[in-house]
Amino acid sequence: MSVNKTSKLKITVIHGPNLNLLGKRETKIYGHVTLDEINKKLHEIALSENIEISFFQSNHEGAIIDCIQDSLESHGFLINPAAFTHTSIAIRDALLAVNKPFVEVHLSDINNREDFRKISYFSDVAISVVSGLGENSYYKGLKTLIDHIKNEA
Repeated sequence: MSVNKTSKLKITVIHGPNLNLLGKRETKIYGHVTLDEINKKLHEIALSENIEISFFQSNHEGAIIDCIQDSLESHGFLINPAAFTHTSIAIRDALLAVNKPFVEVHLSDINNREDFRKISYFSDVAISVVSGLGENSYYKGLKTLIDHIKNEA
């Protein structure tokens, strides 16, 4: 799906497992911001850019795959695969199958955590990876995705 001057850019944001607990879980690592607060700020950024944005969160791998496959009208994805980053070839394959650009984001710096968290099944096929900036990883990731899509149009 190409983007032209008259069509509205559409982006789907996908939040992986346990991100529904942001603000409550491991606040020393993930901070006190909630998922609703992140989504609200992402929505504000999208509005300022005249972009249609939708949000999805699931703790289930298959539901995330279904979301990707059901979002063919989107021009790109902003995804925090969370723990699926290190395990899900299936989500990677779904992203590759729909052939849309995506940015991988993480609140924490996965490269400075446990060894198993340093492995990402997404980073080599993402247009960018933004991690370690807390909630700002999402905002920077969204702006990177928007710029990429607009420059490809």
